[in-house]
Amino acid sequence: MKLFTIGFTKSSAAHFFDRLRKARVKRLIDVRLHNSSQLAGFAKAADLAYFAREICGIETEHHLELAPTDAVFEGLRKDRKHWEENAAKFRALIARRKIEKLERKLFDGACLLCSEDQPHHCHRRLVAEYLREKWGGVEIEHL
Repeated sequence: MKLFTIGFTKSSAAHFFDRLRKARVKRLIDVRLHNSSQLAGFAKAADLAYFAREICGIETEHHLELAPTDAVFEGLRKDRKHWEENAAKFRALIARRKIEKLERKLFDGACLLCSEDQPHHCHRRLVAEYLREKWGGVEIEHL
């Protein structure tokens, strides 16, 4: 199974949607806690769903069970000095939520979306790695 991840910060809409189309992403899975911020631009929930469908022919789903809580989010986002400690808190959260019990076919060819432009300090990478660990046979590609 191939699982993609993507962030929209520091990306133009053209570059963002071109990456999704070129990778032949089948579904966009929004893993943001808050997806309707004015700062989200083209990635604001309703706009994102429209653009993804019209430009790439893919549907978008918002899965809060893959998002951090407000407290964990603040730690991941603002406290890069303690990234590993905060990442461990997020891993424990998704383990408690048993996200590996979600339907596997939902993720096949899908792309996890959040705002961070790079995956190394982003919870979408942690979700993808957790699922690979639990399921095996998951190839992760960061767009």
